[in-house]
Amino acid sequence: MSDRKPVFLVLGAGAGIGGQVAARFALGGYHAVLARRSDEAGLKRLVGQIEDAGGEASGMLVDASVDGTIENLVERVENEIGPIECALYNLGAQIGNRSLANTPHRTFELGWRLGCFGLFRLAHALLPRMVERGRGTMLVTSATAAVRGNEGQHSHAAAMGGRRMLCQTLNAEFARQGIHIAHIVIDGAVDAPDTLGKMLGNSFEDFKAAKGDDGVVDPAALAETYWHLAHQPRSCWSHEIDLRPWTDTPWWNDNPQSAINRN
Repeated sequence: MSDRKPVFLVLGAGAGIGGQVAARFALGGYHAVLARRSDEAGLKRLVGQIEDAGGEASGMLVDASVDGTIENLVERVENEIGPIECALYNLGAQIGNRSLANTPHRTFELGWRLGCFGLFRLAHALLPRMVERGRGTMLVTSATAAVRGNEGQHSHAAAMGGRRMLCQTLNAEFARQGIHIAHIVIDGAVDAPDTLGKMLGNSFEDFKAAKGDDGVVDPAALAETYWHLAHQPRSCWSHEIDLRPWTDTPWWNDNPQSAINRN
């Protein structure tokens, strides 16, 4: 019998959600494999933090937009580290706030490749292996754009909406084969230096301060939800959940009509 630990794979392992969820799974006894496109120094730092806390982790640089890279990653991890018991698809697809005229075809397609096609490729490479083992979990980080399209978000909304529907089709096919698919809508700003921090630059700290106490999603706290989803009993699996800070208005109640306000 192998004494290798179960493997947790995260695609999109930044210092926010991806890195914090990887750390939580390593704390729970998994070997965490963190994959990201760039910033080797940042990747080594995340791996080192996990190891310093007593966990096991590996880091790999992977450009998920390139054909074959996700497939090769799954093959390498399964052969060299161990069976992937849980995978997190955490790649963002945000290309910025752009009008239709300012969204070139290639830019729109890049959002789709990262937001939707990459998840399809991961599922295509990994889910047959999970089915053969009779178990496995795929967690998918999503966003408000998956359920509501706003002005200037043509690429992002299309990509994340496709991500949500793909999760539904995967769930419909694989849940009865013992594979848990969970789509997680993050309906609020996340305290993530690699994503929101880069977008806001010097105003990042001012933005968080304006949100007030617990007004921005804490990735470490969020990681507990991911851990729970991956370990739910089969009799009560969650397929989709949404999370936001307590001070935020939910996506489905934002900008209500005046008639609603009067009731």
